Amino acid sequence: MTDVFRFGVSLDKELLKKFDKDIKNKKYPTRSKAIADLIRESLVKLEWESGKSVVGVITLVFDHHKRGLVKTLTDVQHDYHSLIISSQHIHLDHDNCLEIVISKGNSKKIKELSDRLKTTKGVKHCSLQMASTGEDI
Repeated sequence: MTDVFRFGVSLDKELLKKFDKDIKNKKYPTRSKAIADLIRESLVKLEWESGKSVVGVITLVFDHHKRGLVKTLTDVQHDYHSLIISSQHIHLDHDNCLEIVISKGNSKKIKELSDRLKTTKGVKHCSLQMASTGEDI
């Protein structure tokens, strides 16, 4: 179990009101839990900026009828095979597919993989969710 430290924070009244409303809507049990999550989120961003080993989830939506697109996306993923832990292909409807690519490794290389997938002609949407391995937070 980790040690818990108490500290005081001074905030503008209106800012605190907005924060309390936000955390109530999100069902946070306490301000402390909400603040701890904000700090962890900031630490994850620092991990990504530092080039550390991180985890990322890339989601992309595309029309699988687009000529050559599936092959191109597969080729890109093969170029970065050492980063990819898992991928899942989901058929959304007759035309559209969702692909989820879970990656672990150097943050700059994961961003590069995400950018290559995103900029592939025919990809309708692509996003990268940045996460941590949990080792440093």
